[in-house]
Amino acid sequence: MSAEQQAKSLLRQQLRATRRALSAKTRTAAATAIAGLAGTLPGWNDTQHIALYWPNDGELDPKPLAKHCRNEQRYLYLPTLSDDNRLLFRRWDANTQLVPNRFGIPEPESCSPQRKAAQMDVIFMPLVGWRRDGYRLGMGGGFYDRTLAGLTGPLRVGLGFTCQEIKHSTAAEPWDVALDYVLTEAGLVCCATG
Repeated sequence: MSAEQQAKSLLRQQLRATRRALSAKTRTAAATAIAGLAGTLPGWNDTQHIALYWPNDGELDPKPLAKHCRNEQRYLYLPTLSDDNRLLFRRWDANTQLVPNRFGIPEPESCSPQRKAAQMDVIFMPLVGWRRDGYRLGMGGGFYDRTLAGLTGPLRVGLGFTCQEIKHSTAAEPWDVALDYVLTEAGLVCCATG
């Protein structure tokens, strides 16, 4: 493992511990805040197909945002893992049956209607850390990077807490896909993605 990989691994551990240490009250307030702030995204009124995620390991919970989207008659999708370690997006209605994937994270059953990443209007992504230039530090599996590589389509929005912002330089890998925006409990951050 290179020195850079070791540094990223340590940074992941620190940021994950920080977000897991947040109080339940702080988490609930943040989740509620992002539901109300989603409307500040450019083009939000025209979005119909929105990918979210099921929260895991202290990630910011998008379920209040999901409720808000359903109230506005938008179509929601959750990622499912494919055999080639990319993500497929399957419809997620209020009554969709969810089953645990190989990491124990709930996802829609394979019979749920599927939509390609390129056909989504917005993809909200979990993150471990983020920078204002659009760099997203994930869990290290590269699922979103592989899925979004080469796509100019959907708006890519990271959901995270302000405490997850990375203030120092961290080298991005050539395959890292940048975020367009980060949405936190404090508001919308427009990323300078090049």
